[in-house]
Amino acid sequence: MNSPLEVVRVPVLSDNYSWLVHDADSGETIVVDPGEAQPVLDSAAARGWTIGAIWATHWHPDHVGGNAGVVAATGAEVIGPEAERAKIGALDRGVGEGDTVLLGAHTATVMHVPGHTEGHVAFHFADDAALFTGDTLFALGCGRLFEGTAEQMFDNLRRYAALPGETQVYCGHEYTQSNGRFALSVDADNQALVQRMAEVDRKRDAGKPTVPTTIAEEQATNPFMRAGDAGEFKRLREGKDSFRG
Repeated sequence: MNSPLEVVRVPVLSDNYSWLVHDADSGETIVVDPGEAQPVLDSAAARGWTIGAIWATHWHPDHVGGNAGVVAATGAEVIGPEAERAKIGALDRGVGEGDTVLLGAHTATVMHVPGHTEGHVAFHFADDAALFTGDTLFALGCGRLFEGTAEQMFDNLRRYAALPGETQVYCGHEYTQSNGRFALSVDADNQALVQRMAEVDRKRDAGKPTVPTTIAEEQATNPFMRAGDAGEFKRLREGKDSFRG
């Protein structure tokens, strides 16, 4: 039986999270979306880990800006969406829907989840109940539609909703408090949401993070996950884009 994966949150830039993922059995470590190199390298070194690979969910600079520095320091292999190879640059291995990537004996399946960017992928460790969503699903929110459609993102969220409720969701930003304010504006009678936001506010007031979240939490409280169809999702996404609460 494999040892559980160890996942470490690394704050980078203003509100991004990179994720170190370590397999104790093999001693292997990867980093998901290193927006900056040094905080990631420092966090790994503090634990005696060496980063062997970078897994990129999409091309935006706040997710791949640290790639070159990590590669220079460690020689890490860069794995990311083949569809965004031209924008990410220096991909050693391009991946897409249904491909698998390994961390020791742990297998992650690649999900193509377009909408935020055209080639965006997520990494799902089914046996470890862990999902790295980049900028698609956030705690209490979802990503903006820069390169895709509401229908695409709605379909992504339906795919996520079909995963086991205990699945841990490791997203790319600390957006929960602002997402929650919008959520309350459209779902004020949802007592699970009201209670969750009270806890989010307590954590943020104390300077504590609010992610990871779980699929079950998002199904209960995230208005985008609770949308009944793509039309409702589109109205919510447009409302969030202009929300100033």
